[in-house]
Amino acid sequence: MAHPDGELATSRACAKQGVNMAISSYSNHSIEAVRIAGTSVGPISHAIQLYTMKDRAMQERIVSTAEAEGCSAIFLTADSPVLGVRYNEWRNDFRTPEGLEFPILEKTTEDIRRQTHDGTFVGFNDDSHNWDREIPWLRSITKMEIWIKGVLTAEDMELAVKHGCDGVIVSNHGGRQLDGVLATLDALPECVEAAQGRMRVHIDGGFRSGTDIFKALALGVECCWVGRPAIWGLAYDGEAGVNLMLETMYNEFRRCMQLTGCKTVKDITKASLARIDADGRPKPL
Repeated sequence: MAHPDGELATSRACAKQGVNMAISSYSNHSIEAVRIAGTSVGPISHAIQLYTMKDRAMQERIVSTAEAEGCSAIFLTADSPVLGVRYNEWRNDFRTPEGLEFPILEKTTEDIRRQTHDGTFVGFNDDSHNWDREIPWLRSITKMEIWIKGVLTAEDMELAVKHGCDGVIVSNHGGRQLDGVLATLDALPECVEAAQGRMRVHIDGGFRSGTDIFKALALGVECCWVGRPAIWGLAYDGEAGVNLMLETMYNEFRRCMQLTGCKTVKDITKASLARIDADGRPKPL
């Protein structure tokens, strides 16, 4: 919706900057096309973001295609048994614009335009997903890593460890699911503590600058993912816009490291952070 090249432009920009990319199930371009776009520029790893689907055969086709095309991981979305309450979408009868397709979900523009976004999601998404069913089934059909996207609590971290997941993404789905939900940065310390080094921990949600990334790494996360900044970059200038966004974040992050005396990423710790208490005084984390 932001640029005709969409995920192709994003993949090329990520490869140019040495950044990996997750391919949305709602991508307007196929897994194969996104992979080719990135790998034609340079080395890049892709994950496939996946929902639990009522049509298990289609879900398996997506997994098989992603693995065959060289994707290295599945990001299984755990925080969307249903969509959040989105009054603006309902009031305005939001539908994906004409001419766009969801090839990964096997939906043409005609299929998409027949239903609202909410209706489309309810039609294919399985709201009965659960740990005991989904993880073993995915393990039985793929050798890709399995990550859980949408974890915010220590309890879910323990479940991810119990079920042998390869990692988690601390995420609140961009804050679009449940009003009042914790910001991911606030949920992160509990999740990192619960992981106890047994599992890799990534994060997304609200990262808009290199200093945001610095804070997350100081709190123990391995990697930060961004979504909307890439869309803004596409809307501004396609591939060049995404490239500019990534360069800007990198330069801000690098400058933040310099200003806090961190020579390497390993030097980034909680010692560089402070929390302001109720009376306005800073205190160490």
